[in-house]
Amino acid sequence: MLGLEREAVPYYERSLSLGLPPEQRIGALLGLGSTFRTLGEYARSKEVLEQGVREFPRQKEFQAFLAMTLHNLGEHSEAMKLLLTLLAETSSDEGIGSYRKAILYYSDKLEQVWE
Repeated sequence: MLGLEREAVPYYERSLSLGLPPEQRIGALLGLGSTFRTLGEYARSKEVLEQGVREFPRQKEFQAFLAMTLHNLGEHSEAMKLLLTLLAETSSDEGIGSYRKAILYYSDKLEQVWE
């Protein structure tokens, strides 16, 4: 947030290598993955954010940031699938809830055309 992304990377990496309690590890992984994305290091961002998804599957913020990275990598269908699934599974909006099954069904069929 201070515009010092490049300088932050070694601090994130060092803290992660030393071991952190889960709450701090979540923040460090998310911060590092997001920082790599803002630096245009999309492959590294994807790697870190996917690690976060694996380690902390209940922390939905990893999926949101991963979707941004997937977009940057040109993996638009996968990014949309991730966001639509996240929306359908976490939204408390009544309208979204009423179409939850349809949103989930179509989330991985965005390019399909029915005749």
